Amino acid sequence: MTKTLLRVADVLDDAIDRIGRVTGWFALALVLVMSANVLMRYLFRTGSVAMQELEWHLMAPICMLGLSYAILKDGHVQVDILYGRFPTRVKRIIDLVSAILVVAVVLLLLKLSIPYVMQSYNIGEKSPDPGGLTHRWVLKAMLPAGFFLLLIQSLAAMLRALVPVIDPSISVKSASHTV
Repeated sequence: MTKTLLRVADVLDDAIDRIGRVTGWFALALVLVMSANVLMRYLFRTGSVAMQELEWHLMAPICMLGLSYAILKDGHVQVDILYGRFPTRVKRIIDLVSAILVVAVVLLLLKLSIPYVMQSYNIGEKSPDPGGLTHRWVLKAMLPAGFFLLLIQSLAAMLRALVPVIDPSISVKSASHTV
């Protein structure tokens, strides 16, 4: 059973890894858009509201879709002052409880963010600025998408944290690797 849990966790981690690598390309797009905006402003003394709005439309996927990838790759802030001093059994329980709590919080955030996006879609929300971007719901959809990916990553962390609790003889990557 524990091998199955670890295989499922690996599949979930792999999905997050692939999505995270694709999400990284949004950073390049953001740099290009910002560079174009600066060049247009300073060389040609012109600008575009849509291009300026596109900057934060690109920032949303970087932040929301990249969040789970950052956690997978240990790119998040950790406070290990006390944790590092705990016995292995206590660390395993903390890892499991924290993963379960993250799953619960992410499920709540996912549930709350979907109506927010649907409202934007239903009213055809667009930029209030003349020349701004339409389809603002696409930008807002990054919230539930990001929370869904965080849920996947948190489930993988929960499975990894569950394995050593079920079978203490199995040593798994620390949950600080995942959540």
